[in-house]
Amino acid sequence: MSESFLTAAFLSISGGLQDAYTYIFRGKVFANAQTGNIVLLSQSITERDYAKSIHYMIPLLSFAFGIIIAELIRLKYQKIRHFHWRQRVLLIEILLLCFVGFLPVKYNVLANAMVSFSCAMQVQTFRKVNGYAFASTMCIGNIRSAMESLCAYGKTHESQTFLKSLCYLGIILMFAVGAGLGGHLITLFGMYTIWFSCLFLFISFMCMFIKEEVEHESMG
Repeated sequence: MSESFLTAAFLSISGGLQDAYTYIFRGKVFANAQTGNIVLLSQSITERDYAKSIHYMIPLLSFAFGIIIAELIRLKYQKIRHFHWRQRVLLIEILLLCFVGFLPVKYNVLANAMVSFSCAMQVQTFRKVNGYAFASTMCIGNIRSAMESLCAYGKTHESQTFLKSLCYLGIILMFAVGAGLGGHLITLFGMYTIWFSCLFLFISFMCMFIKEEVEHESMG
């Protein structure tokens, strides 16, 4: 239920929106793409701008901490069937991002830390779509997998391999849609734009319930 394309699509839209939100509105910090933060952190240290270094260090540490918390939730709740552990993670993420929408720009460091934390929980929790490894909050791995699948299809002409490449391309497109949507909504709603990310996460949350109900009906 957590690996359907529909669930992954809304997660990816949310992921793209979060990255656009923190970079455009919250001081040019990447919520998801920690590689960019590492580059900017290293540059700041080289320039001896230590205040700016902290600006990029905090999201990095928050991302790492988010991975740990998501894994602890999985270990504690993965055997509970009536309420999936991944849905618990989504609820925490929604609550965190709702709170971020109330933070004025003077609290950008806290806002970026919370968004990075929630992004890390998401990328650690949702790692497959239709059985394929993927990431809903960044694109580099998805692009590599899409191109690899296309090359494999050129050699084998297997329809399943072609569908796999389309799946990855669809996820990349959804991320781009989220990023573009985030950039547009910021001009209209400012710091409240992050609440649209909460909306997409909530849709993913509900999609998991719908999928589960269909599964129960087929078993009955």
